Amino acid sequence: MAEDADALIPPALRAVGVTRTYGRGDAAFTALDGVDVAVQQGRSLAIVGKSGSGKSTLMHLLALLDRPTAGTIEVAGRSASALRPAELTTVRNKRFGFVFQQFFLTGGQSVFENVSLPLVIAGVPARQRKERTLAALDAMGLADKAGNRATDLSGGQKQRVVIARALVNEPSVIFADEPTGNLDTATGAQVEEILFGLQRERGITLVVVTHDSDLAARCDSTVTIADGRIISRSEVAA
Repeated sequence: MAEDADALIPPALRAVGVTRTYGRGDAAFTALDGVDVAVQQGRSLAIVGKSGSGKSTLMHLLALLDRPTAGTIEVAGRSASALRPAELTTVRNKRFGFVFQQFFLTGGQSVFENVSLPLVIAGVPARQRKERTLAALDAMGLADKAGNRATDLSGGQKQRVVIARALVNEPSVIFADEPTGNLDTATGAQVEEILFGLQRERGITLVVVTHDSDLAARCDSTVTIADGRIISRSEVAA
């Protein structure tokens, strides 16, 4: 019965027949071509492929950072095309967190200011903003770095700041694009442990774009993309 009940729960994210074409006419380029993929809440999905394969395009579509040319993106069973612009922004700000290879931290600002930015954008009151920002930093072992400038941190610390920023809005989904790409092996392993720990302990859905086969192997399911199409899939039983 439990399995039947689970089957009725819509995936956290689903792409149905998704195509993304850039440009027009002879200059048109199809980055994704008829892709179907889904990930259940609390599970992890690795999107694997070489540079230019379409893997980052798929992540951007799932994260509602871009719209498909054809096909449908669903969030918790609801078509993203049915969402008004303000609703799309709310979903991205409150339901999603982002961890990118390039960090995208503002170097001249403090760690606290960088982590609290999503809350500022969301209009969270100052007192609550402070509490949530410090809690996210504490979860990453960085509470003592709140006043430091982001430029003064090591690569591993910067990536933990990025994860804290992704967590501060208490998202249900975290998108991680090559999260260990700029890190040495030991530091990358620590970041992996943090991300998969969050998935286990908080029930966060994790979508990872990577070319690292070892990182992909830790995910519950993997899709491999080449030339805009899924060429293989694998899944670990729940």
